[in-house]
Amino acid sequence: MFERSAASADAVWRPRVTVATVVEDGGRFLLVEESIRGELVLNQPAGHLERNESLLDAAVRETLEETGWTVALTGFVGAYQWNTPDGSAEYLRFTFAARPGRHDAQRALDEGIVRALWLTREEIAAQPQRHRSPMVLGNIDDWLAGRRFPLDAVRSLLAGAAL
Repeated sequence: MFERSAASADAVWRPRVTVATVVEDGGRFLLVEESIRGELVLNQPAGHLERNESLLDAAVRETLEETGWTVALTGFVGAYQWNTPDGSAEYLRFTFAARPGRHDAQRALDEGIVRALWLTREEIAAQPQRHRSPMVLGNIDDWLAGRRFPLDAVRSLLAGAAL
């Protein structure tokens, strides 16, 4: 056991836990164009983990809410830690591979999402200034390199969850 100083006990650090999906179809990747502080940026379908939600369920939910696509998760790409350039936030992202299923073109997308779009790796790489973070191309490149772990590498121990 270790003791914490009074100063460290007062400042509780919590990274922002997010999920994302890399969804590929015919050499194109599903991305979202979203408005962040007045700029249109590109990102994977991604968002925050909600209380009492498994990481896998969050990834499927966020993809649907941001793109209108129902997806089936096929693997775990990896966990990524990133700080914003100004140091104001730190993210811990869990990225999953998924295949597209059904698309609901009439579904209203999350606030801030302008549209979902399919782009090739080359089209994405040609616009680095528009990437919301370095994780955008990094996650795709890891997926293209074959980085996939079984989904059971990510386990939920929430009450009632199956091991």
